Amino acid sequence: MKINHETSKTNRRIKRSVITKNEKWTLRLYIAGQTPRAITALNNLKRICKEQLMGKYDIEVIDLLKKPQLARDNQILAVPTLVRKLPLPVRNIIGDLSNTERVLVGLDLIG
Repeated sequence: MKINHETSKTNRRIKRSVITKNEKWTLRLYIAGQTPRAITALNNLKRICKEQLMGKYDIEVIDLLKKPQLARDNQILAVPTLVRKLPLPVRNIIGDLSNTERVLVGLDLIG
């Protein structure tokens, strides 16, 4: 396994108290087809969840090409967009999630 030193530094600042024993994270990734950017976002999300959430997460991928009404219903203005449904408050992150530290801050995993 390849170790990213930037991620390793970030891991030291993780708010471990945020991830309680029984807490499960619910994440939705909104995409528009199987574009390279969508695939990158999903791969980055899976990596971040595996490293940070210790198996306590559910990822739902929503393809807006198949369900366009969900973009309006959920106020999705750009893709890919990650929405943290749980734990509250709801948070949105737009982009391919390649900036790990920005994603961790956006998910409120680091301060």
